[in-house]
Amino acid sequence: MSKPKPTPADAKVESIEPLKDEDARWTKLVKITYRDPTGQRRTWESAERSTRPPNSAIDGVGIVAILQKPTGPEILLQKQFRPPTDKVCIEVPAGLIDAGETPEECAVRELREETGYVGVAQKVERRGGMGVMFNDPGFTNTNLCMIHVSIDTSLAENQSENLKPELEENEFIEVFSVPLKELWSECQRLEGEGFAIDARVGTLAEGVELARRWGL
Repeated sequence: MSKPKPTPADAKVESIEPLKDEDARWTKLVKITYRDPTGQRRTWESAERSTRPPNSAIDGVGIVAILQKPTGPEILLQKQFRPPTDKVCIEVPAGLIDAGETPEECAVRELREETGYVGVAQKVERRGGMGVMFNDPGFTNTNLCMIHVSIDTSLAENQSENLKPELEENEFIEVFSVPLKELWSECQRLEGEGFAIDARVGTLAEGVELARRWGL
């Protein structure tokens, strides 16, 4: 009998302990000294990624990948175990930017590597900037751009039998899609089943629901 394929739900946290600076590969803690609006000097503890390429304004991208289907648009989501939450998280595809990449190039590459889908980054008008978003600005300077990617499901390379994700050895990702108009209710259902909802997915769902309620 063949061994069952590992799934994100098979993972679990075994222990938590302090991390020494010299052992940290991906992050670092820093102390920031600043002056508040009254001129008083204060300090702030912050976490930073160690992976941002030189001359890059962002750490990575989040990908709003839309499957074009005859029944209507569907958003591509992922299930992935995240040790800090000790839960399987519902996320959009995402990844860190490489040196010399544009956010759009990064999004198309990460989408192909994590899901196997071949998409086209959509040009979105961004007045006054790149559309940089900060994940948790009271805790970290980590940031990203949300890139819209369209996936043509009529293409041969995007048929389910032809999808070939290129996951890292330590990546275990399940890919699924949800009708965009049902994203809010689906997030509620998944959270009720014990999944953690990534803030990017939750914010998109909130936007869909607000648009529905207010007729936007």
